[in-house]
Amino acid sequence: MRLLGIDVGGTFTDIFYNDTEEKQSFIHKTPTTTEDPSIGILTGISELAQSNNLVIEDIEHIFHGTTIGTNSILEFDGSIIGMITTKGYRDIIHIGRHQRPENYSIMQDIPWQARPLVKRRYRKTVTERMGPKKGEVIEPLNEDEVRTAINELKEQGVESIVVGLLFSYINPEHEERIVELIKEEYPEAFITNSSDISPQYREFERFTTASINGFIGPKVKSYINKLSSRLKEINMKADLHIMCSNGGVGTPESVASKPVNTLVSGPAAGVLGGAFAGSLSNKNNLITFDIGGTSADIGIVMEGKFGETSARDTWIAGYPVMVPMIDIHTIGAGGGSIAHVDEGGFFKVGPQSAGSFPGPACYGRGGKLPTVSDANVVLGRLDSDNFLGGEMAFYEDASHKVIEELAQELDMEKDEAAEGVLRVVNNNMANTIREKTIQKGIDPREFSLVAFGGAGPLHAVDVAKELQIPEVIVPPYPGINSATGLLTTDLKYDVVKTQFMLSNSLNLEMLNQDIQELEKELSDQLKKDNMKNESIHMNRFAECRYKGQGYELRVPLPDEDLNNENMNEVLKLFHEMHKKEYGHAFEEAIIEIVNIRVTGVGKMPKLEKEKIERSERLDDAKISSKEVVFRSKGKLQKIDTVHYQRELIPVGKALDGPAIIIQKDTTIVVPPGSQAVVEKFGNLLIKVGE
Repeated sequence: MRLLGIDVGGTFTDIFYNDTEEKQSFIHKTPTTTEDPSIGILTGISELAQSNNLVIEDIEHIFHGTTIGTNSILEFDGSIIGMITTKGYRDIIHIGRHQRPENYSIMQDIPWQARPLVKRRYRKTVTERMGPKKGEVIEPLNEDEVRTAINELKEQGVESIVVGLLFSYINPEHEERIVELIKEEYPEAFITNSSDISPQYREFERFTTASINGFIGPKVKSYINKLSSRLKEINMKADLHIMCSNGGVGTPESVASKPVNTLVSGPAAGVLGGAFAGSLSNKNNLITFDIGGTSADIGIVMEGKFGETSARDTWIAGYPVMVPMIDIHTIGAGGGSIAHVDEGGFFKVGPQSAGSFPGPACYGRGGKLPTVSDANVVLGRLDSDNFLGGEMAFYEDASHKVIEELAQELDMEKDEAAEGVLRVVNNNMANTIREKTIQKGIDPREFSLVAFGGAGPLHAVDVAKELQIPEVIVPPYPGINSATGLLTTDLKYDVVKTQFMLSNSLNLEMLNQDIQELEKELSDQLKKDNMKNESIHMNRFAECRYKGQGYELRVPLPDEDLNNENMNEVLKLFHEMHKKEYGHAFEEAIIEIVNIRVTGVGKMPKLEKEKIERSERLDDAKISSKEVVFRSKGKLQKIDTVHYQRELIPVGKALDGPAIIIQKDTTIVVPPGSQAVVEKFGNLLIKVGE
């Protein structure tokens, strides 16, 4: 099976080719074409094929991670959208909830009010009402009002229409009828109905999630259609699959209609790649550490499984989102992050980034501001002769110039300023990991740090030392790890149904019926995507809370029909999960089931473990010896440091720091006191020194 993983980042587009039969892998990086990422993708595929004598037509599956939707909402650059909602509820998405994002700030930014996804003049109300318990029709839908609202939105130049009615999560009949009317009156519009995107209670979050889908929808749909067409133009016959936030992939058609499911597409693939790297070293407890050009993404893998965000803390650009997502924390810290002194005189690094163009000063594309990459150049940690395998030159003099200017502003020596940039950005990343671990009762000292992204291995050991993490794992292809992760996943869809039920009055017949209906919906979708019965698997969950609580925990359900015996085990598991999450449990309290959720998985071909064979001579891997600046014994020192070619380092032979290990897609720093060894499946394991 010939597989291609393509991850589009803010700076580079990463491409990973794997032939599972021939046991061949090739990698390639090309600058991201921000104005149209599909151009960079085609360029990268063509360059990879040409340099490795690959036949494009032979590739069978393409797995793609995209940031189109993410960037659209982060930059607030989406479509003009309108909304049709229940009369009397026009301002739900403006009012929000009684919680304020920052309880004690009088100058806080409230995104849904400061930057409304749907401006008030584009929110139309219609007469209709469903009952809140069984979804019975209390007031029929006034179709004349609906047609009037649609035509008003059309005349106002609205490109995308969101339909969000009050109790449509119980009975979507009125929403579905409004969708039919939109298709009659304004077929060109991009249509989103909330009961299709997120059929759950909590109307503010449901309406906002649907609005995000409508806001980014036309741009994502246009991009996917353009990419599909361009792939056909180069005779690419492979099936295209798009990475989703839940850790699975979807078809172009499913993603084009529900682009909100791709909001953490690329970072999700990174966590999967990190988990795969951990499996190569038989490590199940991992902190994934992905640093690219513009941001750093932190994820947690426990016992080989990644966590999903809960309804209480799933946010994108400050807006609540109710779709399944891998739990990832992102900060503005990457190779292109700009070091600066703010208006208050404080030295900061990021979140502003130089991006791909003009990029850091060392790229030679006109960048005039000091960045993290420039600091690494000044300290000797990046080798101008071997950057991207020698395919991309960088300009050391430009880095020295901008860091010197920063040093003068800080009244410091140049090397001190450069090291200060790294210490600040490393501390920012360490604090983020503390939030995801220590503040949640997780001891990072019991985990391995998996470092990837173009800049992750440059910083990983210093960050691990700050947190007392004992070891760092660098995957075989760290600079394209998200592209690698794309080849480890499956086709995956989630469906949910709100079903309130108390543990002292369970209706097991109704729960079993709900699960069967959801599984049939998923099975039909997966079969539509050409999945065979033997490739389909269902995972069941109940989202539960104690009666009176505001938010839920997701509890696995057994594969068999629910009965009194196995439901008692489910309730017991909820108590255990609650204690683990919050530090306490109320074992005599009534538990409330809020939602039933089913995840349908269609098994896809995957990347496999490959043993590596190497020369046994460490000297064969030596490239050169250069002075590199490290902090040793409390002061900065220029230390003669051996540079190694990673692909030539023998398996199982320890390599003592200081050392710089070079490969095409990244540079790995092994500081003094640390020790690295290449393992049999290609991971580089670094034991962190004192």
